[in-house]
Amino acid sequence: MIYSYFDVIDRSNSGPQVKKADWDMEHVVLPTRAVVKKYDLKWDKHSIVPRDPPMMDRLFDAALELAEITGVYCINTERVIQFSRAELEQGLASSPKKIIMGDGKDARKLHTRSICDSKPPLVWAGNPGVPTPEELFLPMVMSWMQEPVVDMVTCGSVVTVDGRPVETGTPSEIFAVRRELRLLRDGLARVGRPNMGMLAAQSAVSSLGDLAAAHPNYLRSHDSHLVAMFNELMIDQDNMSRAANSIETGFHNASLATVMVGGLAGDGAGAAVVQAASFILANHVCRADYHLLHPIHIRHVATSTRGVMWVQGAVEQAFARNSPSIIVSDIYPKSGAGTTELLYEVAANAIAITVSGGHLEGVGSADGAHPNCSGLEARLMGEVGHAVTKQGLDLAQAEDLIQKILLQYEHVFSQPEGNPGKRFDYVYDLKTLRPIREWEQIYMDVKQKLNQFGLNI
Repeated sequence: MIYSYFDVIDRSNSGPQVKKADWDMEHVVLPTRAVVKKYDLKWDKHSIVPRDPPMMDRLFDAALELAEITGVYCINTERVIQFSRAELEQGLASSPKKIIMGDGKDARKLHTRSICDSKPPLVWAGNPGVPTPEELFLPMVMSWMQEPVVDMVTCGSVVTVDGRPVETGTPSEIFAVRRELRLLRDGLARVGRPNMGMLAAQSAVSSLGDLAAAHPNYLRSHDSHLVAMFNELMIDQDNMSRAANSIETGFHNASLATVMVGGLAGDGAGAAVVQAASFILANHVCRADYHLLHPIHIRHVATSTRGVMWVQGAVEQAFARNSPSIIVSDIYPKSGAGTTELLYEVAANAIAITVSGGHLEGVGSADGAHPNCSGLEARLMGEVGHAVTKQGLDLAQAEDLIQKILLQYEHVFSQPEGNPGKRFDYVYDLKTLRPIREWEQIYMDVKQKLNQFGLNI
């Protein structure tokens, strides 16, 4: 059994040796294909919201078997961290069912959700990891901090400090992380929500940056940070150090696995199995308090693609039915701020996540590649999630609604340059922190259209 994190560290140094060149095919591709076939898992490419409960149960069983067969590859030591079935089940059983994010009047109970849950999802607003110039950072985060529908906050990565570029693993990373956290705390105080929970230290690309955040002036015990795995089913000692860093500091660990849909795991069915297996393994290797669900489309990146939305829903439903866990799903649309398509992508993604049992995080607009994000799309994300639960949409109704919305934005995936939209300072007034008239009008028009489609928002 797993008694301490040293048990995981020991196995990263003593487990079976495997060359990286052999890992992908022999330990990911072939075992995944085998369990997908064994458990008869199929993805209907015309469907967005999974509506086959027995298959969701088989998907969970396949993921548990894959986790036991494969384990996690430690990149630094070239060894496999293996767990028995009993240890994996131990991790699932001890996975938190609720945690408190934030403090005082700003505290929120982050909890497991069920399929078609009557309780609304929590709204975690921000553009996690998006490269952000220092001069835009504070007004950007305040644009979503101020939204009443928002429960918790996250942010992009600071890429410049005092006009200097930030480099990983150097003193500049320490400055970037601490500047990020000071600006976040300042922003929360300014909007009157000083104790709101954060997923932060996004500028910490290495464990050096993560250690720089480990002080109550920066990351607090009611906040969280990332402990990431790599594609597919891999981790490095840098991220293991993040998990170790949390043991005495007390902040929550958010596991992150960005499985490629259409990559090593295959299409939707295989990607969902690997994503679920990653979460099962992350309970131990990441010491996960909750899981961030962020599959990536191998070509389009965006979470608003058909395949990625199906994977998110399948993983959420598989856990909700078999081992309730706290799952927060990222929304990373193809389009950027100032575009109509962005808001439709957010709406479709939020509907699919909400009915399947996830919480909402975003919005990482423009593929999360540019600071073309704003608080307005975060507002819509939350409003959609609340409307879905208030209206009591079932899975079939959600599917019908999403199919209508897809017609409003799927064309962006065939555009060579994507649909990046505009930088934050072109869609918001930096003095008032309100959206400009044109952006506000687009938002109102999209809400009206969503109402016509059948979502009472």
